[in-house]
Amino acid sequence: MSRKPIIAGNWKMNLLQADAKALFEGIQGFVKDFTAQQLPTVVVAPVFTSLSVVNSVKCDCGCGENKINIAAQNCHWEKSGAYTGELSVEMLADAGCSYIIIGHSERRQYFSETDEMINKKAKAILAGGLIPIICCGETLEQREAGVTDEHIATQIRAALNGLSEEEINNSIRISFSKYTTEKDIDALEATVNTGNDSNAKLREAITDLQGIVKTGADNNAALGTEIDNLAAKVNHAETGLAATKEIADTALQTSVANDGRLDAIEGNYVKFVPNADTTKPGTLVVGSTGVDVIIFNCGSATTNV
Repeated sequence: MSRKPIIAGNWKMNLLQADAKALFEGIQGFVKDFTAQQLPTVVVAPVFTSLSVVNSVKCDCGCGENKINIAAQNCHWEKSGAYTGELSVEMLADAGCSYIIIGHSERRQYFSETDEMINKKAKAILAGGLIPIICCGETLEQREAGVTDEHIATQIRAALNGLSEEEINNSIRISFSKYTTEKDIDALEATVNTGNDSNAKLREAITDLQGIVKTGADNNAALGTEIDNLAAKVNHAETGLAATKEIADTALQTSVANDGRLDAIEGNYVKFVPNADTTKPGTLVVGSTGVDVIIFNCGSATTNV
């Protein structure tokens, strides 16, 4: 399946409204000579105060305003309430956003956002009809410790927890975002291979999650079959036990009617087999013609039937 690349620009805490408008117009002027099909998916994420002003800039190339998408840099998972300083998904959609960035390394590092919070945000964004851009990444210390792959896979699995396969395939965008400091820049020479390796691990984690969803459905079907088989075995055992009881009752009644002579029973029989060790129980075999049905342990060779 071919994947359309995404170029998303996070403007972070930069630019006043006039500057944000000018930058957006510059990007718009660059993309106007290309069709939407020729371009990657282009996303810009201004600060909250500039969302409306950027959204008000209209394109005159006849593209239907579908060349540049607007994203918010964060959101809250609740629709409304006493959450000072926060914005809901509905508010951001009303301001013109079609994407929302969540889980950025700076939000995790400076504002202590957890995987659980990011998962709540992802679900709220999807419920609101927007597309989450889920960020993940590792610190320099984690990379040097060799736990990058495990760390980002854990982040992604947690962020996608509870989402359907369709939502993961069609409505999720994932961004690999390193915790970047001057120490990082000095210590690491950025390589394309590093990014590709991490992207491969991200796809692997998502594939694993999709496999769990599919396996769950398969396991449910297999479990249902196993339950059906077990029920059939139980029914068979119950039927056999009922038939055995009927044979035993008939055999004992016939034995009594014949003064205890078991050999006088027609079609059914009850046979006592004593144990060679007289201190141990013998066995009472109840059967029908040619078939031993069930064996009862008896107390001793002198046990009365």
